[in-house]
Amino acid sequence: MAKLTKGDVLHVARLSNLNLTEDELEMFTLQLSKIVDFFSELSEIDTTNIKPTSQTTGLINILRDDMVMSDRMLTQNEALSGTDNTYNGMFRVPKVLKNKI
Repeated sequence: MAKLTKGDVLHVARLSNLNLTEDELEMFTLQLSKIVDFFSELSEIDTTNIKPTSQTTGLINILRDDMVMSDRMLTQNEALSGTDNTYNGMFRVPKVLKNKI
């Protein structure tokens, strides 16, 4: 079994901006170790004669072209009208990333 440490799980939690209790840390350490084990089983599969595949459906393009529908667009003032928390014509939101990783 892959042996992840509590430090490994704490690192992932910090990257995910999660605060874990000691009980959650124990539980997730065990669960993430099992997940890594499942993925390590893939290395046991012989793929020497398998061609790389980027998709398997045979579809060529399932997306539509982008179209501007000016009758369904808000002006900047209309979009910002629901809040007073703006800066330089944009929504002001709390920081997501606190420090460099």
